[in-house]
Amino acid sequence: MNVTECLKTRRSIRRYKADSVDHSVIDSIVSLASYSPSWKNTQITRYIAIEDSSLLDEIADKYTPEYNSDIIRQAPMLIAVTFRKGRCGYERDGSFTTKKGDRWQMFDAGIACQSFCLAAWDHGLGTVIMGVFDEDGISRLLDLPEDQELAALIAIGHPDIEPAAPKRKNVDELLQYR
Repeated sequence: MNVTECLKTRRSIRRYKADSVDHSVIDSIVSLASYSPSWKNTQITRYIAIEDSSLLDEIADKYTPEYNSDIIRQAPMLIAVTFRKGRCGYERDGSFTTKKGDRWQMFDAGIACQSFCLAAWDHGLGTVIMGVFDEDGISRLLDLPEDQELAALIAIGHPDIEPAAPKRKNVDELLQYR
Protein backbone atom coordinates (compact mmCIF):
# COMPACT_ATOMS: atom_id res chain seq x y z
CA MET A 1 0.00 0.00 0.00
CA ASN A 2 1.40 3.42 -0.87
CA VAL A 3 1.03 6.54 1.26
CA THR A 4 -1.77 8.03 -0.84
CA GLU A 5 -3.85 4.85 -0.67
CA CYS A 6 -3.21 4.49 3.06
CA LEU A 7 -4.29 8.08 3.78
CA LYS A 8 -7.38 7.85 1.59
CA THR A 9 -8.63 4.45 2.81
CA ARG A 10 -7.91 4.49 6.55
CA ARG A 11 -11.05 4.95 8.63
CA SER A 12 -11.90 5.16 12.32
CA ILE A 13 -13.06 1.65 13.18
CA ARG A 14 -15.53 1.24 16.02
CA ARG A 15 -16.37 -2.49 15.63
CA TYR A 16 -13.82 -5.29 15.70
CA LYS A 17 -13.67 -9.04 15.21
CA ALA A 18 -12.76 -11.03 18.32
CA ASP A 19 -9.47 -12.19 16.77
CA SER A 20 -6.44 -11.28 18.86
CA VAL A 21 -3.67 -9.09 17.50
CA ASP A 22 -0.27 -10.74 17.19
CA HIS A 23 2.40 -9.12 19.34
CA SER A 24 4.92 -9.15 16.48
CA VAL A 25 2.51 -7.00 14.44
CA ILE A 26 2.18 -4.49 17.31
CA ASP A 27 5.98 -4.47 17.63
CA SER A 28 6.24 -3.67 13.91
CA ILE A 29 3.62 -0.91 14.14
CA VAL A 30 5.36 0.75 17.09
CA SER A 31 8.69 0.42 15.30
CA LEU A 32 7.23 2.24 12.28
CA ALA A 33 5.57 4.89 14.47
CA SER A 34 8.95 5.56 16.09
CA TYR A 35 9.95 7.29 12.83
CA SER A 36 7.42 10.05 13.54
CA PRO A 37 8.95 13.50 13.70
CA SER A 38 9.32 14.97 17.18
CA TRP A 39 10.61 18.14 18.83
CA LYS A 40 14.41 18.06 18.58
CA ASN A 41 14.10 14.28 17.99
CA THR A 42 13.06 13.76 21.61
CA GLN A 43 10.88 10.73 20.69
CA ILE A 44 8.70 11.14 23.78
CA THR A 45 5.78 8.90 22.80
CA ARG A 46 5.30 5.58 24.61
CA TYR A 47 2.72 2.82 24.14
CA ILE A 48 1.04 0.40 26.54
CA ALA A 49 -0.75 -2.48 24.81
CA ILE A 50 -3.68 -3.61 26.95
CA GLU A 51 -5.26 -6.95 26.10
CA ASP A 52 -6.18 -8.31 29.53
CA SER A 53 -9.98 -8.54 29.46
CA SER A 54 -10.43 -7.57 33.12
CA LEU A 55 -8.30 -4.46 32.62
CA LEU A 56 -10.19 -3.57 29.43
CA ASP A 57 -13.51 -4.04 31.25
CA GLU A 58 -12.38 -1.84 34.13
CA ILE A 59 -11.32 0.94 31.74
CA ALA A 60 -14.63 0.63 29.87
CA ASP A 61 -16.77 0.46 33.03
CA LYS A 62 -15.12 3.09 35.19
CA TYR A 63 -13.10 5.49 33.07
CA THR A 64 -14.75 6.13 29.70
CA PRO A 65 -18.10 7.42 28.47
CA GLU A 66 -20.50 4.89 26.96
CA TYR A 67 -19.69 5.69 23.33
CA ASN A 68 -16.02 4.81 23.98
CA SER A 69 -16.81 1.98 26.42
CA ASP A 70 -18.80 0.20 23.71
CA ILE A 71 -15.73 0.24 21.46
CA ILE A 72 -13.31 -0.86 24.19
CA ARG A 73 -15.51 -3.78 25.31
CA GLN A 74 -15.31 -5.49 21.94
CA ALA A 75 -11.81 -4.46 20.76
CA PRO A 76 -9.17 -7.16 21.31
CA MET A 77 -6.58 -4.56 22.31
CA LEU A 78 -6.38 -1.01 23.56
CA ILE A 79 -3.25 1.09 23.23
CA ALA A 80 -2.65 3.71 25.91
CA VAL A 81 -0.50 6.38 24.29
CA THR A 82 1.62 8.31 26.76
CA PHE A 83 4.42 10.82 26.48
CA ARG A 84 7.42 11.76 28.56
CA LYS A 85 6.71 15.15 30.14
CA GLY A 86 8.97 18.18 30.16
CA ARG A 87 10.94 17.48 27.00
CA CYS A 88 9.13 19.04 24.01
CA GLY A 89 9.08 22.80 23.76
CA TYR A 90 11.77 23.29 26.37
CA GLU A 91 15.32 24.51 26.34
CA ARG A 92 17.98 22.74 28.40
CA ASP A 93 17.55 25.32 31.18
CA GLY A 94 13.85 24.41 31.51
CA SER A 95 12.48 27.56 29.86
CA PHE A 96 10.00 27.35 26.99
CA THR A 97 11.38 27.80 23.50
CA THR A 98 8.16 29.21 21.96
CA LYS A 99 4.89 30.81 23.02
CA LYS A 100 3.26 27.40 22.70
CA GLY A 101 4.96 26.32 25.92
CA ASP A 102 4.55 22.62 26.62
CA ARG A 103 1.81 22.10 24.01
CA TRP A 104 4.44 20.62 21.69
CA GLN A 105 4.15 17.45 23.79
CA MET A 106 0.60 16.77 22.60
CA PHE A 107 1.55 17.80 19.07
CA ASP A 108 4.29 15.17 19.00
CA ALA A 109 2.02 12.55 20.58
CA GLY A 110 -0.61 13.36 17.95
CA ILE A 111 1.86 12.87 15.12
CA ALA A 112 2.86 9.53 16.64
CA CYS A 113 -0.81 8.48 16.98
CA GLN A 114 -1.40 9.22 13.30
CA SER A 115 1.71 7.27 12.32
CA PHE A 116 0.61 4.37 14.56
CA CYS A 117 -2.86 4.29 12.96
CA LEU A 118 -1.51 4.45 9.40
CA ALA A 119 1.02 1.69 10.14
CA ALA A 120 -1.76 -0.42 11.67
CA TRP A 121 -3.91 0.09 8.57
CA ASP A 122 -0.96 -0.95 6.39
CA HIS A 123 -0.93 -4.19 8.44
CA GLY A 124 -4.67 -4.68 7.85
CA LEU A 125 -5.75 -3.53 11.31
CA GLY A 126 -8.33 -0.91 12.14
CA THR A 127 -7.98 1.77 14.79
CA VAL A 128 -9.86 4.62 16.39
CA ILE A 129 -8.23 7.32 18.50
CA MET A 130 -10.21 8.22 21.63
CA GLY A 131 -9.60 11.37 23.62
CA VAL A 132 -12.49 11.40 26.10
CA PHE A 133 -11.66 9.44 29.25
CA ASP A 134 -10.82 9.87 32.93
CA GLU A 135 -7.13 10.66 32.52
CA ASP A 136 -6.29 10.55 36.24
CA GLY A 137 -8.20 7.29 36.79
CA ILE A 138 -6.58 5.46 33.87
CA SER A 139 -3.14 6.86 34.77
CA ARG A 140 -3.51 5.44 38.29
CA LEU A 141 -4.86 2.13 36.99
CA LEU A 142 -1.89 1.73 34.63
CA ASP A 143 0.52 2.97 37.31
CA LEU A 144 2.06 5.52 34.96
CA PRO A 145 5.39 6.91 36.13
CA GLU A 146 5.34 10.52 37.35
CA ASP A 147 7.26 11.65 34.24
CA GLN A 148 4.61 10.33 31.82
CA GLU A 149 1.20 11.67 30.83
CA LEU A 150 -1.67 9.85 29.13
CA ALA A 151 -2.36 11.45 25.72
CA ALA A 152 -4.88 9.15 24.00
CA LEU A 153 -6.39 5.69 23.83
CA ILE A 154 -6.37 3.77 20.54
CA ALA A 155 -8.60 0.74 20.03
CA ILE A 156 -6.98 -1.67 17.58
CA GLY A 157 -8.01 -4.91 15.94
CA HIS A 158 -9.32 -6.63 12.84
CA PRO A 159 -12.16 -4.45 11.48
CA ASP A 160 -15.68 -5.88 11.55
CA ILE A 161 -17.04 -2.99 9.44
CA GLU A 162 -16.04 -1.06 6.34
CA PRO A 163 -17.25 2.49 6.89
CA ALA A 164 -17.60 4.80 3.91
CA ALA A 165 -15.34 7.80 3.64
CA PRO A 166 -16.82 10.93 5.18
CA LYS A 167 -17.14 13.91 2.87
CA ARG A 168 -13.98 15.96 2.70
CA LYS A 169 -13.69 19.72 2.42
CA ASN A 170 -12.53 21.13 -0.90
CA VAL A 171 -8.94 22.28 -1.15
CA ASP A 172 -10.06 25.90 -1.64
CA GLU A 173 -11.62 25.76 1.86
CA LEU A 174 -8.43 24.40 3.38
CA LEU A 175 -5.67 26.23 1.59
CA GLN A 176 -4.67 29.85 1.07
CA TYR A 177 -1.86 31.16 -1.07
CA ARG A 178 -0.43 34.55 -0.21
